[in-house]
Amino acid sequence: MLSRLFAPKVKVSAHCDLPCGVYDPAQARIEAESVKAVQEKMAANDDAHFQARAVVIKEQRAELAKHHVSVLWSDYFKPPHFEKYPQLHQLVNDTLKALSAAKASTDPKTGEKALELIAEIDRIFWETKKA
Repeated sequence: MLSRLFAPKVKVSAHCDLPCGVYDPAQARIEAESVKAVQEKMAANDDAHFQARAVVIKEQRAELAKHHVSVLWSDYFKPPHFEKYPQLHQLVNDTLKALSAAKASTDPKTGEKALELIAEIDRIFWETKKA
């Protein structure tokens, strides 16, 4: 009796954990832009205290960007996306590696490389949203 009372009346499904709209590569891009901006500011300031604080911020932002890319890969993108975009696994891996490189570097070129790869993920993401 209770099982029928609490049984779902309507069955729904979604391809992600929540209805679409909660995932967006912009989150990763914003964090990666922060990484690059910090790298540029570090190049222009030789104060040791500033440098130490900048390293901490840069590394935190790089980790956040990696988190957002990983969430897209594990929670948003599904088998049909990987079939249509066979390069997607490698692209995500390359992006995570680029963000790790930016995390470990003060060279803004590493931040720029990560942004370029995130832009490609962004392009694919929005193509999948149209489908």
